[in-house]
Amino acid sequence: MFLLVWALLLACLPAPAAAQNRPGAAITQMRLEQADDGVYLSAGVQFELPSLVEEVLDKGIAIYFVAEAEMYQERWYWTDRKVAQVTRHMRLAYQPLTRRWRLNVSPVPITGAAGFGISLNQNFDTLGDALEAIKRIGRLRMGDVAEIGDDPLHQVTFRFRLDTSQLPRPFQIGVVGQADWNISAERTAKLALEKQR
Repeated sequence: MFLLVWALLLACLPAPAAAQNRPGAAITQMRLEQADDGVYLSAGVQFELPSLVEEVLDKGIAIYFVAEAEMYQERWYWTDRKVAQVTRHMRLAYQPLTRRWRLNVSPVPITGAAGFGISLNQNFDTLGDALEAIKRIGRLRMGDVAEIGDDPLHQVTFRFRLDTSQLPRPFQIGVVGQADWNISAERTAKLALEKQR
């Protein structure tokens, strides 16, 4: 009898916000391209920003995303050899005075004034426009053709995540165990090297 009452009580509780039909992040496309100055990876990521994260952004607190790519050369006699690795850091913040969204993109972690010196800065009128720019990862330089090799197919692993380690300390403690802050995706694929037109 006690178990039956307990089961009914659990069934009446509202579902957690993370479980309410919010799909996780997914990598929708990946493409390798060879240009005169090297090999580039482009990727597309699909995710929905949870309302909890939007509330934090509206308060003027920046959030950080990281995109990482690794390229491997297959070897039949040993484990695969990593021939290239690249990382892109993105910082998204709301500017209350201008009512615009600012996106900083950098190859190194964006921390304090030192990180902003080597970053590309873009401003957007809406959060949706800023998120679309984050979801389109374009032209990550993997390296020179000579370093990567001339194999017809290249094995590439691409990862995308919301980096909670760069949030202010009180938020880092508060996000532990909250699924809303878990935005991440990973995909490994063998990609053909396309010549740039």
